[in-house]
Amino acid sequence: MSGQSSPASSNTSTGHLQLGKRGEEYAAAYLQQSGCHLVASNFTVPVGRNRLGATISAEIDLIVYDGETLCFVEVKTRTSDWFAAPQVNVDLRKQRQIARAARAYRRIFGLMDATYRYDVVSIVMPGEGIASSEPQIEIFRNFWSEEKFRKRRWSERYWE
Repeated sequence: MSGQSSPASSNTSTGHLQLGKRGEEYAAAYLQQSGCHLVASNFTVPVGRNRLGATISAEIDLIVYDGETLCFVEVKTRTSDWFAAPQVNVDLRKQRQIARAARAYRRIFGLMDATYRYDVVSIVMPGEGIASSEPQIEIFRNFWSEEKFRKRRWSERYWE
């Protein structure tokens, strides 16, 4: 049995992936209904290597244009927000990873001077047997910026 996952853990993993895929489909439809133009989904690009030399890839769930602004969208889907809202899971590590992938995307397609932002779409899917079958969707525009990742330089006044 070594090296194999139990059927229960396999079903949980598959269910989690299916939930995420459904959430991304809802988010794409919702953004398009809001007037955004979908450019790409599940854009994956290598962004570096870890300490062991293995390639690290980053994925951007959705890339859309909101007017003239290029938006890199992370979609977080949950079946409940009882413990925490879905967007809480877009932590600093995930933001940094998406920013690196977005930089690569902009470089690949010659969009380094384009106006862009990072958005998060939070989706809470209704549970089984709940009367309201519509998911709760919320868009957080400009959820973060790359300013927080820039290295700060000490100014001269600190050394006086």
